[in-house]
Amino acid sequence: MVNHELEIRVLGRVQGVRFRQIISHKALSLNLGGHVMNRADGSVEIIAQGTRENLLSLLHWLEDSPGFSRVNGINYHWHPPSRVLSEFCVIKQASFIVDQAKSFLNLGRNLFSRKKHIFPVHVAIIPDGNRRWARTRGQEPQFGHYTSASFQHLQSLFAVAKSSGVRYLTLWGFSTENWKRAPAEKKALFALLEHGVKRLRADSSVNKIRFRHLGRKDRLPPSLLRELGFLEQETEKYSEFNVQLCLDYGGSDELVRAVNKIIASGKRKIDESALLHALDAPDAPPVDLVIRTSGEQRLSGLMPLQSAYAELYFVPVHFPDFDAQAFKEALDFYGMRQRRFGN
Repeated sequence: MVNHELEIRVLGRVQGVRFRQIISHKALSLNLGGHVMNRADGSVEIIAQGTRENLLSLLHWLEDSPGFSRVNGINYHWHPPSRVLSEFCVIKQASFIVDQAKSFLNLGRNLFSRKKHIFPVHVAIIPDGNRRWARTRGQEPQFGHYTSASFQHLQSLFAVAKSSGVRYLTLWGFSTENWKRAPAEKKALFALLEHGVKRLRADSSVNKIRFRHLGRKDRLPPSLLRELGFLEQETEKYSEFNVQLCLDYGGSDELVRAVNKIIASGKRKIDESALLHALDAPDAPPVDLVIRTSGEQRLSGLMPLQSAYAELYFVPVHFPDFDAQAFKEALDFYGMRQRRFGN
């Protein structure tokens, strides 16, 4: 009985070398259902269903660069099957000739590129240091928030993430503890957030980014909540790149709300699967990389369950100065890590 599904993205020299056919034969030998397909960015996507043991065998087999492939990186995450895939097939783009032409084109690009592309699927950023950055310039705290949350700043980070293969980017904008701050600062921050959300709405059809709000929905200003709701509705059709905005969010608070949600549903036993499905974003993959700016070296409760195996990157620059180049350096750091998940 199928009870596990694994989504895998393989990076490296994996197109134009009969990689899909080799994967298909291996998957069939392991009694796996699903499909394999080439992607426009030169990677290969695999959706496989079967027993956890056989799926892990497929994953470990891929790490050895089977055939004439050269696997530089593998991104993957587990999730429950939405439907049962009884057969395993190779999905081709258009006709055989077009499909092969695109495969050989991506092979050529890979052969002439020496740079490895090993990137996380899900990155979470704790944007710390806005107020300190403003104070060093003799400005009010809200000046730091204004700079860090400017549309241009966020767009540059989105562009780096998208071009690097990151599919989920989580930004923590306001914590459950931030209510202790001065009323003037909170008012300015909420106004800035509302303005930013409106700007994101205006460009949503161009950028094709899916946005979601994570956190409590009973204490933020009604006008901000309304704009967040519109943004979520208008972008829910997109799936290639996802941005999650943590507002009035706390890790402990999310877990408490999740447990209460499960209790309200009538369940008497709570296991890890039930807890994961009751979180604010149950379909998001685990966090691979957590970045915290401004030199602080703690997570402050960000996604405690989802970040259990995340790589941690602490950078001394304040978030207003955390630009595209600094983001690329954080992703390069991740690319040098060896992730074994306890194995």
